[in-house]
Amino acid sequence: MEENMQLIRKTLKKYSQEHLLNGYDKLPETKQKQLLEQIEHTDFELINSLYNKTKEKAEISESEITPIEYWDKSKIKGEYKEFQETGEKAIRNGKLAVVTMAGGQGTRLGHIGPKGTYKLNLEIGEKYLFEILVDSLKEIKQKYGVTIPWYVMTSRENNNQTKEFLEKHNYFGYPSKDIKLFMQGELPLISTEGKILLDKDGCIKEASDGNGGIYEAINKNGILADMKQKGVEWISVGGIDNVLLNIADPILIGLTIKQNNLIGSKSVVKANAQEKVGVFGKVNGKTKVIEYTELPKEMAEKVDENGNLIFGDANILNHLFNIKVLEDLSNVKLPYHTALKKASYLDEENNYIEPVEPNAYKFETFIFDAFERYENMTVLRVKREEEFAPVKNATGVDSPETARALYKAFHGIN
Repeated sequence: MEENMQLIRKTLKKYSQEHLLNGYDKLPETKQKQLLEQIEHTDFELINSLYNKTKEKAEISESEITPIEYWDKSKIKGEYKEFQETGEKAIRNGKLAVVTMAGGQGTRLGHIGPKGTYKLNLEIGEKYLFEILVDSLKEIKQKYGVTIPWYVMTSRENNNQTKEFLEKHNYFGYPSKDIKLFMQGELPLISTEGKILLDKDGCIKEASDGNGGIYEAINKNGILADMKQKGVEWISVGGIDNVLLNIADPILIGLTIKQNNLIGSKSVVKANAQEKVGVFGKVNGKTKVIEYTELPKEMAEKVDENGNLIFGDANILNHLFNIKVLEDLSNVKLPYHTALKKASYLDEENNYIEPVEPNAYKFETFIFDAFERYENMTVLRVKREEEFAPVKNATGVDSPETARALYKAFHGIN
């Protein structure tokens, strides 16, 4: 034990993180064990590298970016039936699985607990976000006569609560044997001075490593093996907070198959040039989702001869992957993106600090950064009012109020 502690102290000194053991002697034995395990599993070289990159500014020059090629679902004519039949055949033959990203909390909504446990008042009654998604799964089962395997990606923070919630509600009538939960990975939060933060319990403060962690998590948690055992070939991936998410669209599936692509994705037209969403584009000839913070203002506002935004296809987190992609990417490290957040922490004098300004870096990978690894992908533009009603903010844009209105209009609820 003493030899192990010496190695740990040596590592911490090398990376100027000795403060992590300042309160070690005062911790309960269980927390001491947890902290040491965290330290041993932390990639300090990676953390150090990520911190150094926070001092750099990533820029994309205009010459590198070109518009995306897409199909507009509302304008497909002759081939529509062919795409539909191809996609429906894949669904009926049990080739489709659904993965729901549900690792977040409902904090921004003023809700305590996993975001999927948030209730939306629809006047016909209240429905949880998880319940709304299960409604879609049951509709697919009724329409195509097949039970779609459903995989839910949680986080360490909400996994137990999610499991208990779904069990309590009997999975809203969906067969539990066809549902599997798995957790995404985490990385430490670090201060703007490069110090790894400690949580109030004296252990390393960690946060999810972003939705790009899905590829590694699917393999690590046995989900990929389960999909292969079930004969799954296509995986629909979406977030829990879009109440109009179309999780089994035969047109997207059929179009992607007919184009011989391994990845398909959906877009909606940006509401305006200033809308804070990532957009599809091509960078160095490869398809990419360009974050609104990375797209130069003049490019974001550029329009064609009809007055339409040239970079106007917004990413709505509705993706389709061939299982070969999940196999390819299971051990691939995607680039990390940095976000500046407010994070409470224990300081070096063991005082618990709740900052009023952003004070910590969070590092995340994005699922769409994998797209550029492939020669081509399918992008299907759909109507916002039919497929995109996110619940992200307590009020205003993308709030329960706007999602409720879109949901009611789509389902014909008065």
